[in-house]
Amino acid sequence: MGRLEEPTADFAREFGLALATTDLDEALADPAVDVVIVCSPTDLHADQTARALRAGKHVLCEIPLATSLGDTDRLIALADEVGRRLMVCHTQRYFPALIEARRLIAAGDLHPHAIVSRYMFARRKNVNWTGRERSWTDNLLWHHGCHAVDAALWLLGATEVETVAQVALPGGDLDIPMDLTVAMRTPRDQVATVAMSYNTHIPLHDYLIIGEETTVLFDNGRLRDKDRTLVEGRGEDFDDPIARQDAEFFAAIREGREPAVSGHAVRPAMAALQAAQDTLDARRRALGPEAQHPRLP
Repeated sequence: MGRLEEPTADFAREFGLALATTDLDEALADPAVDVVIVCSPTDLHADQTARALRAGKHVLCEIPLATSLGDTDRLIALADEVGRRLMVCHTQRYFPALIEARRLIAAGDLHPHAIVSRYMFARRKNVNWTGRERSWTDNLLWHHGCHAVDAALWLLGATEVETVAQVALPGGDLDIPMDLTVAMRTPRDQVATVAMSYNTHIPLHDYLIIGEETTVLFDNGRLRDKDRTLVEGRGEDFDDPIARQDAEFFAAIREGREPAVSGHAVRPAMAALQAAQDTLDARRRALGPEAQHPRLP
């Protein structure tokens, strides 16, 4: 099911699919459909996931599951109510280097004091990561912020945090927040800081894990400490993590269990993002009609 008839039909022909439609209800009514994969624009995820669950389908949803904590909680409850598997594509949990970092922490070989994450690249025009123009606007906070915040909390094993955020007012050609910082503190007094931007001319995506025993850095798929490389990087090759993620989803369906990255599992990150959204909303209300990031010369 797609938004435009021609590319949807082309996709169906390429993969030998019997049905090609622009009507989600038509697809959901097909008894041959057991699973729905939601990879639509961010703002549609919650509604389409809910409709699929109500139709009795298992759902794998692209990140984020929703753009509010309230919708997240409603989807978690709905999946439990209808007895269907709900998984979210937090693919960074399947990066080999981050899996090793999580193993070190879980095994007690690394006791982290803090994590500093940077997730930054240039996206001042309305294009996707391949440079393709699109008709909808991405969301730095709820999409890419969801990746970075969830990965940091997953590495720490944190299920609740206190959150303080600073989010730049919407501005530029996209008229969305383009820069933000989210700082979180766990009950064990660990601090995680996530800095993000769509404005940078130098792309950065890393996690610096500052531990009692050592410090390790995830950068471009590689994990290293101050002396050696622990896991070799794979550059931009994300096929293996995506394949492992998808395999877990289908295994959870076959085995009748909750998937590893379920709605329940990602709720801590969604709560932190909601705190950041609340901060932005409060600032915009306080500023009223002037709540627009100034354009730079």
